[in-house]
Amino acid sequence: MIIAFNKPFGVLSQFTPEPGSRFQPLAAFDLPEEVYPVGRLDADSEGLLLLTNERHLPAMFLDPEYGHQRTYLVRVDGEITDAAVAQLRTGVVVQGYQTRPCEARIVKAPAWLPERVPPIRVRASIPTSWIELGLREGKNRQVRRMTAAVGFPTLRLVRCAIGALRLDRLGIGAGEWRILSDDERGLLTDLARVPNDRKRKA
Repeated sequence: MIIAFNKPFGVLSQFTPEPGSRFQPLAAFDLPEEVYPVGRLDADSEGLLLLTNERHLPAMFLDPEYGHQRTYLVRVDGEITDAAVAQLRTGVVVQGYQTRPCEARIVKAPAWLPERVPPIRVRASIPTSWIELGLREGKNRQVRRMTAAVGFPTLRLVRCAIGALRLDRLGIGAGEWRILSDDERGLLTDLARVPNDRKRKA
């Protein structure tokens, strides 16, 4: 099975607590014991996290060969410019690494997304804006480092889609989860495209 979990802010992408951490582990959400996360979201990020008990799936979703896109809604500090978005599209240098070209666009505040708990800190004299980023790579804290590199620090980060599976169509609020249907699984990946020898090895 594959589970879609709407991870709230302040939750670790692991079942065991971290010593000294104030963040909750996944064990607090009554998930099935046999599942484990596919990839991760930082504790201060929110949104769609997949969990599974199918051993071949993590490799499929994390291997760059498959090129699964992950889409993020990002609230940034300041009124982001077209020039900054163009930089994000072509790639920026973060910690000596050149990010790959990605999809990036300015969007309106998403009506379906509730306010974060706890709310983000905003400065009354400085506006904020929203962008949507679609990446096919996932370096540590990459989105935050990319927006900072173009001069617009991230205030809130929500993974809103993996492949064509979109969080706003799943009907799960923050902290909720459910098992995906066969049709929803098909939005993630087309297993028929994986060579048979790769399937057997998995």
